[in-house]
Amino acid sequence: MREPEHRGPGPASASAGDTAAVVLDDEGVVIARSESAATLLECPPGRTCAPLLGLLPRAGTEAGPAGRPATIPGGDHAGRKVPLLCTVVRLATHASGSDAQWLVLIAPAHTAVEAAERDASRRRVGLSQAAAAGIGTSLDVIESAGTLVNLLVPDFADLATVDIAENVLVGDEPGHFDTSGDVRLRRTAAAQSPEISAEDLLAVGEALPPVTDSALMRPLMKGLPVLVPDVAVLHAKLGVDPESLPLFVPSGAHSSIAVPLYARGLILGCVTVWRSQLPSAFGEEDAVLLQDVVSRAALGVDNARRYTKEHRSVVTLQRSLLPRSAMDSAAAETVGVYQPAGGGLGVGGDWFDVIPLPSLRVAFVVGDVVGHGLDATAAMARLRTAVQTLADLDLDPGELLTHLDDLVLGLSSEQMADESHAEPAVLGATCLYAVYDPVAGRCAVAAAGHPPPALVSPGVEPAFVGMAPGPPLGVGGMPFEVTEFEVRPGSVLALFTDGLVDSRGGDIEQGMETLRSALAGANGSRTLGEISQSIFDSVLPQEPADDVALLLARTRALSSDQVASWELEPDLSLVARARELVLGQLSDWELDELGFVTELVVSELVTNAIRYAGGPVGLRLIRDRVLVCEVSDPSSTQPRLRRARETDEGGRGLFLVAQLTDRWGCRFTSTGKTIWTEQPVDGPQG
Repeated sequence: MREPEHRGPGPASASAGDTAAVVLDDEGVVIARSESAATLLECPPGRTCAPLLGLLPRAGTEAGPAGRPATIPGGDHAGRKVPLLCTVVRLATHASGSDAQWLVLIAPAHTAVEAAERDASRRRVGLSQAAAAGIGTSLDVIESAGTLVNLLVPDFADLATVDIAENVLVGDEPGHFDTSGDVRLRRTAAAQSPEISAEDLLAVGEALPPVTDSALMRPLMKGLPVLVPDVAVLHAKLGVDPESLPLFVPSGAHSSIAVPLYARGLILGCVTVWRSQLPSAFGEEDAVLLQDVVSRAALGVDNARRYTKEHRSVVTLQRSLLPRSAMDSAAAETVGVYQPAGGGLGVGGDWFDVIPLPSLRVAFVVGDVVGHGLDATAAMARLRTAVQTLADLDLDPGELLTHLDDLVLGLSSEQMADESHAEPAVLGATCLYAVYDPVAGRCAVAAAGHPPPALVSPGVEPAFVGMAPGPPLGVGGMPFEVTEFEVRPGSVLALFTDGLVDSRGGDIEQGMETLRSALAGANGSRTLGEISQSIFDSVLPQEPADDVALLLARTRALSSDQVASWELEPDLSLVARARELVLGQLSDWELDELGFVTELVVSELVTNAIRYAGGPVGLRLIRDRVLVCEVSDPSSTQPRLRRARETDEGGRGLFLVAQLTDRWGCRFTSTGKTIWTEQPVDGPQG
């Protein structure tokens, strides 16, 4: 619990001009007195003061630093008899420990009451002003509860607790409760002044035991406060096991108020305040004020609950739209991490993706949609789906981004035409698309307004790939330049969004340098998960200003004995030679069971390439977890499946290829096209 600093003498001391002081020993003998004390009590020094003797604590007990005031009759003030308000404070103990001295502060009761009322009024006004300024500023349920108890202690109460329904803490709406026994609360925040004893009270984070339904508790279920001017009432009417009572009621408290956190007809929790050292008991005015303060807090808690629910939903949606954080393929081992923004901004539109491509290649993608919340997440989902669809066409990175740019322009036009005139979430999005080929050991990359990737080659310092990024998506009419570079086996590629290097108020160049330093040693024995965590710890602030996506890929290369390639002249007599070459290679790889299908596929594809495209014709086999067969020719004509009629002499070859293999397709190259097929390989492959 928070323990504020000691607040000094209580209101019972009244004003300095009306307060008298008398010092007594344990026997009630006056040791010293102030001049004003003589006008209030006939207790000269050296004699026992009978009116005050009864106020001294019994032997073996002590008065607190600001003991409870008591009223005694008699006393002459301004020529008339008036009640006196006295407060006893322990001063000192002799070395023997048998004698003590007591300071008794004496004031006419009416002046002390007036002072107490003024002080109470001051506290109420101060609390109302502080509540108006401080409540409702946070979108965190626990932080909102902490703000409330800190406002209430020490000026209004000696102890304040906030208990929240457990489903509210996770963003869900609480149920409609009929009795207090149905409510399940968890202590969320507490604050106390140093003088109150609350060691046995339920600690923050613990669940409250159920409280039996009773007449005392029923007003809470209707959103009304429960005022207890005398705590003794709780002992009799709370309906709690006596052994559990210290969990609910702090020792030494003399009065209490409980007010439900009540919003939209639902009980979100309960706020309870206690007084122990503050002399005046809680009254009706205090209950009304606390109800007003708590009603404001209830709206803040409900807003925080709604935000928590939306934030949790958006995070769940965002993470469900992203691929698995760790993937393993023949081309690379990858780990992706997404980190939402801090400071209440939450989930945005950053994403990463790893897309397997034909011929064991793989595409790495990172993108960034401006904004935060559901709109940004929905826009991210549309772009990610579009990239996956375009990647399936096996386009080069520059051409893919050109198509993606056209799509963003179309989406932006749709949103601009909407009646809401909301700013398009996809406008100004960025994307980086890279394709890595483990056979050639090369990577081709293009960017639309996105930072370049970092490359960490074995034994070489990390460096950012030199490339010329195009404009952000949605600008239109601008080309996207493709950059190709060699990637050695075991290298680490780092693709990231600008939130990682462009911190609030910082320099992006400085952020890039910090990232480069954090990538040093990435080719050691550390896993990609450890590297990504190290990057986040060293580069990101505790509350990043933007969401961040980071994709790390440790590349692999296929060995020479996993690839076989040949070049054939455009002569139909060489089709038989192509079949012989393929069968011989499959025999060397101990894949004879794939010979029949592969021979048929090669025969059909090579025949078509020579007959319709000319030459030279390229033939390549790649062996890994699948067997890839590729036939390349100089033609840019797209092969199409068609249903041959019974009288047709041809047209069935490509249909057979599609039926006999798991997958097939065509991609265009700078010199023509390549038709590829895939067949599964049984058993582990080297």
